[in-house]
Amino acid sequence: MYKRTAKKNRLLRCAALLFFTGMTVCMLLYGRLSAKLALNGLNLWFTKMIPALLPFMILSGILMETGLSDSFAALFSPLLKPVFKLSDSCLYCVVIGFLCGFPMGARVCAQSYERGKISRREATLLLAFCNNIGPVYFTGYVLALFPTDTPWLVLCGMYAVPFVYGLILRYTLYKDIPVKKHVPHAQRPVQNLSVSAILTALHTSILSGLDAITVLGGYMIFCNLLTLIPCILLKGRPHLIALLTPLFEITGGLSALPATDQVWAYIVLPFGGLSCIAQTYSCIRSTDLSLAEYIFHKTVQTMLTAAFYAFCAALSG
Repeated sequence: MYKRTAKKNRLLRCAALLFFTGMTVCMLLYGRLSAKLALNGLNLWFTKMIPALLPFMILSGILMETGLSDSFAALFSPLLKPVFKLSDSCLYCVVIGFLCGFPMGARVCAQSYERGKISRREATLLLAFCNNIGPVYFTGYVLALFPTDTPWLVLCGMYAVPFVYGLILRYTLYKDIPVKKHVPHAQRPVQNLSVSAILTALHTSILSGLDAITVLGGYMIFCNLLTLIPCILLKGRPHLIALLTPLFEITGGLSALPATDQVWAYIVLPFGGLSCIAQTYSCIRSTDLSLAEYIFHKTVQTMLTAAFYAFCAALSG
């Protein structure tokens, strides 16, 4: 067993060394293209990710720091509690994950788990379907790039598919999670707040949000730079390069896709690409939540989304 592990580690080290050496050589040989790709990642981070994500990071952080997250989730309890039969802390992750956008789902799952508000089993379930592209990003960026006469259809593919997938997981693989009974709001303990506590929470949330958004920007720049590989290997086949780039970094990849490939764009969105996987890892790395399980569930959701669009196309045809 020890020899097998040592051999595996040596192979991994050799593969990593070859890859990063190759990337360094490519960056030196194709300096102008490398700078263009890195700059594209930086611009997308600054113009798209920061405005769309940082405010939600700060607001979510304030809710978590002041202990108001469960009270916020209670606003949605009448709708979600009978469906998922989970605690308000779990429902908070569901609401933030669907409304605030990727990778806030992973971030709040990890934070709630670390604070002991949800169990590992609950966090694993939530991470499987709550970490989605946000509606602000989807309607403001994706639909602008790929307009459609049936926006309700792509909205269902983007959000109804993971929602239903989460329900299926809840009552199959995760049916062992105890059912949480609804507690009327009037019977909930009231937590005292002060102006100083709110300002302290604001300060902490801003620092935490800036730290997280900076790291996510680094992932966007690096994964945009990785598209240098298909650009070199598939030189002369621009359409194939355009199809592959969203698998590296979704925002930059979508902007490179022609409008005629809108179906492909809507299919790869749930997966998010390598950048989204790396950003999810940055959110859960301090926990024992499994990145491999997350990737598996994202792959399944992507295939289900493709099947959903194929079914709709067959009906309309």
